[in-house]
Amino acid sequence: MRFEDLPVLPTSPGVYIFRGKGTTPIYIGKAKNIRSRVGQHFKAGGKSGRFTAEAEQLEFITARNEVEALVLEANLIKQHRPHYNVLLKDDKHYPFLKLTNEAYPMLVVTRRVIKDGASYYGPYPDAGAVRRVKHLIDTMYPLRKNSGLPMQHKPRPCLNYHMGRCLGPCVDRADPDEYARVVADVKALLEGRAASVLSGLKDAMREAAQKQDFEQAMRLRDRLQATEKLFGTEQSAYVSDETDLDFLGFAQAGEFAMVQLFRMRGGRVVGRDKRFLTGAEESDAGEVIGAFVQDYYAQATHVPPLILLPTEYEDAPLWGELLSERAERRIEMRTPKRGDKLELIEMAGRNAQAGLESELALLEKRGDHPGLDALREVLSLPERPWRIEGYDNSNLFGTNIVSGMVVFEGGRARRGEHRRFKVKGLDHPDDYTAMNQTITRRFSGSLADKLPLPDLLLIDGGRGQVNAALDALKALNLQLPVVGLAKREERIILPGRFGAQWWLEGGSEVGVNRELLLPHTHPALRTLIGVRDEVHNYAITYHRKLRGADMLRSVFDGLPGIGQKRQDALLESFTSLEELAAASVQDIAQVPGMNLRAAQAVKDFLAERARNEAPV
Repeated sequence: MRFEDLPVLPTSPGVYIFRGKGTTPIYIGKAKNIRSRVGQHFKAGGKSGRFTAEAEQLEFITARNEVEALVLEANLIKQHRPHYNVLLKDDKHYPFLKLTNEAYPMLVVTRRVIKDGASYYGPYPDAGAVRRVKHLIDTMYPLRKNSGLPMQHKPRPCLNYHMGRCLGPCVDRADPDEYARVVADVKALLEGRAASVLSGLKDAMREAAQKQDFEQAMRLRDRLQATEKLFGTEQSAYVSDETDLDFLGFAQAGEFAMVQLFRMRGGRVVGRDKRFLTGAEESDAGEVIGAFVQDYYAQATHVPPLILLPTEYEDAPLWGELLSERAERRIEMRTPKRGDKLELIEMAGRNAQAGLESELALLEKRGDHPGLDALREVLSLPERPWRIEGYDNSNLFGTNIVSGMVVFEGGRARRGEHRRFKVKGLDHPDDYTAMNQTITRRFSGSLADKLPLPDLLLIDGGRGQVNAALDALKALNLQLPVVGLAKREERIILPGRFGAQWWLEGGSEVGVNRELLLPHTHPALRTLIGVRDEVHNYAITYHRKLRGADMLRSVFDGLPGIGQKRQDALLESFTSLEELAAASVQDIAQVPGMNLRAAQAVKDFLAERARNEAPV
């Protein structure tokens, strides 16, 4: 669609809808000025450039003000789930707890919030969470449990009454005042005011014990312990001067993002919610936070007076205005810059990061590997790299030089196709020659016929190793995507003409002139690290086998204090005896597992060895 083909757009607030083939909504947005905002999309590149080019129609709906447009946008996105909007990974109606509006209320689980006078609590992140809370309350607080709505009178009490789990209102045995106190405690717990409930239970337990009503005291003790177990008794390490507030944490990796919300009531963290979002690869933190706020607070039943956000975003004041109107009191959305509130945001951010890593690992375990699509996008590959081969060299100061090759398909290792190579004709460390020889042998001879061509080659190393692999492929007249992964800062090494076309012209003069740094949690980098670690361990394992006791005696054998682990660590850090001998004691001591005493022993040993081998 071209800007010239647009209908005459109004300058009023409202919502605009880009529609693709078959009138399917592909992007829905909100604007204070529809004409101005839509025009900005046509001038921008990236995601805006893609959906404006793909769109075949544009519709708009005007609104009285920005707040009304905000609500309309949220409802339309939830209904149509457009491809280019940031969306929740799991589209579902989140569960709530409902305390019915009756003389003797009961607690039920629901996924619909309606205006029926009942009290709603939530949304909860999943059905398991809401059922755990309900189970505790059902077990320890004697609300009625019969499924009849409204309450039905019965001729005799049920088992819950005899077990002390119900006060028996359906058989007219409940004291209205006592039932009201139980309802008040349940409301306080669900609103996050556990401290007042715990204090009241302790007082009631002491009073019952003083009256020698030990059976009631025991029930209150059990209720107290169960409440403490679920809601905790210790103060959070982060205490705000605000009584009630929510604070949010954010983490992003490629197209995936995680937002976690923590509920603080009475200065203590009493609950958490989280959302896993997708379609965020070209969205900034503000847009992702906005998608969460839109999903969560559009249906939240209890909103505190202050909501702390990890980053500022355009619609925060509008949501504050909308939520204030609904709650009939002032609600503020704020991004803290310093002090204890900033510490809350940082703590939530760390939890969001851990939660995102957990979700990505779960996707990988299920075979829905996010790293392959991420690699295609990041590396500008023509298609998803289903088959990836990784290569690494290993040697002991120039002896027993070997290389390893591992194969991954669909993000999973195919260990039956891993291969090992003894590098021929080398008696000194030369990673470039070893890599060139390994790539040449893999893609010529019998292996070339047995194994299919990969979609991507990963070289464990930097510019030199990648160039060596490119030289080998050029000599074989092969055009394959190649990247390197350097351990220092996990830098991705890209050939100079890395892109959708793989014309490896000119051999080594193509060179390597670009490096890419991604966040450690980015699915693309996680995938490459997984392949790199697999081939690194595979090559080292083979090398250790070759340099066993019957085939090789290490120069350090018999040196006190330098065992197998320290030997391996030294081999990881130094490529030759000359390099090790030239290193200072302090440099050697920095090797994992070493210390100053062991480093000095190595230096003394090498100095003595050099004196013994020196010509007389």
